[in-house]
Amino acid sequence: MNDRVLALGSRSLCLVQAVARTGVVIEDYADMVIDSESVGRDWAPVHRWAIALDDGRLIFADDDDLAAPD
Repeated sequence: MNDRVLALGSRSLCLVQAVARTGVVIEDYADMVIDSESVGRDWAPVHRWAIALDDGRLIFADDDDLAAPD
């Protein structure tokens, strides 16, 4: 889904439970993203982006979950 460079404060289109939602990037956790094999588990992965959705929810997403809004 991602076809652009994301930054704090940029508007994004997010795929949330197979529904497209819009929001604003509020945090980048790039320094905290780790390879799940390095910790020996694949549950509770760290997602790169924190997104404040326009409906008031906070979600966490990866690059492939986001795109520029129309």
